Parts: sequence; structure tokens; C-alpha cells
Amino acid sequence: MPSQTTAHVPSVTTIASAGSPTRGRRAARIALRAVQVLLAMFYALASALPKLIAHPSAVESFDKIGWGGAGMYTIGALELAGAVGLLVPVLQSVAATALSALMVGAFVVQLTVFDGQYAATPLILIVPLALIAWARRDSNADLLRLVRRHG
Repeated sequence: MPSQTTAHVPSVTTIASAGSPTRGRRAARIALRAVQVLLAMFYALASALPKLIAHPSAVESFDKIGWGGAGMYTIGALELAGAVGLLVPVLQSVAATALSALMVGAFVVQLTVFDGQYAATPLILIVPLALIAWARRDSNADLLRLVRRHG
């Protein structure tokens, strides 16, 4: 009969399988994919759609910037393309990088034209976009191979 002071010590195999790196990596991939889907929905519905349907608030903003309808539709189309790209495995890193560049531009516009009123928003969005661009950077090699094969 074991003494009451003897404790069960789990084996190394038990510890490794409980918090396995494979399980952790899978959870991280799923979480990253969820962030990509949420960002894609945000860019498509909350950001691009008002520009593409010429919502009065978007029209007013772009008139104030001095870019008018052409600038509004262009930015809306770029945001929609970025949203779709976040969902396409071969494009996800490039799309996140391109959307980050748009957010740098949005930050500058917010500071210079709108007195910094919503300047934090593009900076906040750059953080998950940069994470996606870095974490999905292997897809860039796949994209390059695809372009070279069809180019």
C-alpha cells in the first residue's frame, strides 16, 4: 500500500500530450482564420459597401478629402478586393499587406484632413493585418509560383 505522502507524478508523455504543440498550433491557426474572416467581413460590409453604394456619409467624407466619387469608388473596390483576398489562401498575406498600406493612408488622412478624430482606428486594424501578413507569409511563395507558371 503506497504511503499517503507519495504523490502521482505524471510521465513526460502525459504532460506532452496534454498540451501538445500540434494542438496549440491548430488552435492558433483556427484563431488566425477567425480573425481573417472577421476582418474580411468588416472590410467588405462596414468599410467597402458604404463607399460602393455611395452612402451619404462616404460621399461627404471623400468630398472633404477632395477625392470625390472616383477616389471613393477606388478605395471601396480596393477594400473589397482586400476582404476577398483575406479569404483566399494564396492571397491572404498579400491582401493583409495591401490593406495595411491602405490603413497607413487612412491614418494620414485622418490626421491631416479630419484632425485625428478617428486616427486610432486604422492603427488598431494594422495590428491584426500585420499578424496575418507575417503568419501567412508562406502563401507568398505559392502565389509567386502560380504567377510564374501562368505568366
